[in-house]
Amino acid sequence: MSTRTRIPFLKGHGTENDFVIVPDPENTLDLTPEAVAALCDRRAGIGGDGVLHVVRSAAHPEAREMAGAAEWFMDYRNGDGSIAEMCGNGTRVFARYLQHAGLVGEGDLAIATRAGVKNVHIAKTAPHSGSAAGDVTIGMGRARLPEGEVFVSVGERSWPARNVNMGNPHAVAFVDDLAHAGNLYAPPPVSPAAAYPDGVNVEFVVDRGPRHVAMRVHERGSGETRSCGTGACAVAVATARRDGADPAVTGTPVTYTVDVPGGRLVITERPDGEIEMTGPAVIVAEGEIDSEWLENALR
Repeated sequence: MSTRTRIPFLKGHGTENDFVIVPDPENTLDLTPEAVAALCDRRAGIGGDGVLHVVRSAAHPEAREMAGAAEWFMDYRNGDGSIAEMCGNGTRVFARYLQHAGLVGEGDLAIATRAGVKNVHIAKTAPHSGSAAGDVTIGMGRARLPEGEVFVSVGERSWPARNVNMGNPHAVAFVDDLAHAGNLYAPPPVSPAAAYPDGVNVEFVVDRGPRHVAMRVHERGSGETRSCGTGACAVAVATARRDGADPAVTGTPVTYTVDVPGGRLVITERPDGEIEMTGPAVIVAEGEIDSEWLENALR
């Protein structure tokens, strides 16, 4: 780690997908997998689904080539310390931190990630809205819809599912009741297994109203989570196709409201295939990590 005795941090969440934020503009901290896991430990550490390491793109070897397009790099780490390319909810919280720190204002900005440069928009707070800050919108890229039938099972029940790839794989099943998903501790069986050689995120979806659905999700390697940004995008695309809506055909954007256990996301698919996700991002605390604690935690 660093020779400093105190390391600044913040805590934030996007639809209850929560993160430890570590500002480190010049990339001076050695954030080992063990250090990240210690920080994300919900009993012995700060607690979070992941770490948002905030670094100037020019100061990070994986982001230098993107420095001309995006000043800031989201060096995202999963809660177990592993490195991830992208996190949709995390990108919104990352943008909110930059705004909170006075590094950016409302409006458009670009954020470098391992999945490339992501375009972000921080909305203005509506007058008298009672909201602390405007929602954040992020471009999530395009969905791919692999061919072939897929089925998801829980106990005695089985449902056909839509195979949607948002850069990571999803199986989207429409059910009558979200309780039919079971406890989601273990991965729901998906067949054929060959459709997802590296595992899959499984979404269970019910209708709430016109272009309004609710979902639960089992994220591969994590179990049920309070929110999944790529999952919400996959659900919106699968629901649109079920409803006969394809913006590439009609030339008209389509928007769905997706309720997740941790809140609400709004997903828009545009005629060019680009998908935008809009939702809240909240900074809840800031403080200092004691480097002695962190060194002891790594022993």
